[in-house]
Amino acid sequence: MAILETKNLSKAFGALAAVDDVSLGIEAGTLHSIIGPNGAGKTTLFNLLTGTYLPSAGRILFDGRDITGTPAHRVAHLGLARSFQRTNVFPAFSLLDNAWVAAFACGPSWEGLLWRRADRYPEVKARALAALADVGLADKAGKPVREISHGEQRQLELAIALAAAPRVLLLDEPAAGLSPEETRKLVALVRALKGRYTIVLIEHKMDIIMSVSDRISVMHFGSLIAEGTPAEIQKNPEVRRAYLGGVAA
Repeated sequence: MAILETKNLSKAFGALAAVDDVSLGIEAGTLHSIIGPNGAGKTTLFNLLTGTYLPSAGRILFDGRDITGTPAHRVAHLGLARSFQRTNVFPAFSLLDNAWVAAFACGPSWEGLLWRRADRYPEVKARALAALADVGLADKAGKPVREISHGEQRQLELAIALAAAPRVLLLDEPAAGLSPEETRKLVALVRALKGRYTIVLIEHKMDIIMSVSDRISVMHFGSLIAEGTPAEIQKNPEVRRAYLGGVAA
């Protein structure tokens, strides 16, 4: 059963159709990757799913509920959490503080933050620590973010998403800028999370895509041109044409 769906979803910026009539279904518990050349509309699609952009046309359904036009903060509360192409953390804060903010933001209310100390929320702290443990950073919880490596900052971004207690994780190029060793660690982490969460992945490194995906959707010039298993996508002639002669990295 699809937990996240789009129906004829479109987004235009002037005359440019960044996302054009995309109908997509993400099955619960799967890892579904979205690939395509630069400018295909992948990140714009994520921005629509998370409420960052309003669609020009079409609908978005989350667990059968129409969330089209729902503001980003409310989408997060519903259970869609996202990481970004670029590291998006507070460098002067500790790792725990970064995860704590995400855990608190998706709690029942922000109002208490104005009147109560952070240590008055043990359940929030526990969720933040659990998220750090999930990504292998529990031993660095008290360190300022600026003192950890770029690869660890990418892991932290994933912990921040997990701290929000998501039902669906949207990962936008999580391996961007990582070394081969950091990439191997990230892939192992994604595999460990697979099955526990529904994961939607954008990634340009095709070896990662082919090794972790249950299904793959391919976008080109804003449109969805193919969908299938990794084996089916590798053999698809339209996908090969979109990548100028082969599935490119």
